[in-house]
Amino acid sequence: MDIKSMKNYLYWLYCQFELITCSYLMEPWEKLLFYTFNITVLVMVLYTAYIFVPVHIHTAFQFFLHLFGNQQENTVSIVK
Repeated sequence: MDIKSMKNYLYWLYCQFELITCSYLMEPWEKLLFYTFNITVLVMVLYTAYIFVPVHIHTAFQFFLHLFGNQQENTVSIVK
């Protein structure tokens, strides 16, 4: 894929985005506010997913290991 067709494809995607969100009807200051809000929300969602999803996956993995009988050994050993 050459550079010109990639540029045209990205422009087409941008036009589709403007049509779907109806942002082509907005004034420039409204577009700036709209895009700033959307980018901020997207960054916050990605950051939250990056921070919290691995913790939840680890917790779920430990739960299922415990459920199926693969329990972690205690750090304190019992001496008889």
